[in-house]
Amino acid sequence: MNKGLFAFQKLHELFAHHGFLLYLVGGTVRDFLLSMPLTDLDAVTDATPEEMKSFLNFVDCDFTFAKYGSVKIKFEGYFFDVTTLRKEKRYKDARHPDKIHFVKSLKEDYVRRDFTINAMYMDEHFRVIDYCHGLSDINRGIIKAVGRPSKRIKEDPLRIIRALRFAINLDLIIDKRLQKAIRKNIPLLSKLNVSKIKQDLLKIKSHKKERTAQLFQEYDIHHLLDMIE
Repeated sequence: MNKGLFAFQKLHELFAHHGFLLYLVGGTVRDFLLSMPLTDLDAVTDATPEEMKSFLNFVDCDFTFAKYGSVKIKFEGYFFDVTTLRKEKRYKDARHPDKIHFVKSLKEDYVRRDFTINAMYMDEHFRVIDYCHGLSDINRGIIKAVGRPSKRIKEDPLRIIRALRFAINLDLIIDKRLQKAIRKNIPLLSKLNVSKIKQDLLKIKSHKKERTAQLFQEYDIHHLLDMIE
């Protein structure tokens, strides 16, 4: 088993000792289920950043993005991105929510996430908590939005590129409703910082050039690939 998972169990013990929950989440759970290597680990907690400060004083932490509920923790040689469970309000700039509200339940947290394959949680016993059939979608090889696809994309148009990247890298088929939402909202990509788009494009596996070209051509955004050629 990946040593990072043992580190997570120890970090979980620390949080539990102080009365807080800690779960792995998102890409970490997805990659675990796909038997892919785990490097940095994503987690969620019901502890606020201020509460984390009170008991992580002897741990290497970065609180730069604490106002968004995000704390980077180095523990047992692994980096954990730990985010407080939250709900998000309207997105003012097609990237960042106007307001976040810390919550205590996973059911309130998962609805803000992008795709079902990234909206699963895993506890310290490696049991998966799945409110939106993400595991079923992984097994069927489908990428599907959490909730209404157009809403998810309008919140953050970079999710268009992310959907294509996951489809390419993980050999997934994009759900028909998500396909339709992507096509409808392609113009929103113009609102994004070019460097953000490039950053995501660079995460596409280089040996998948044929699939990449085919998929980007299908959505008439092949020109974006010029950024990384």
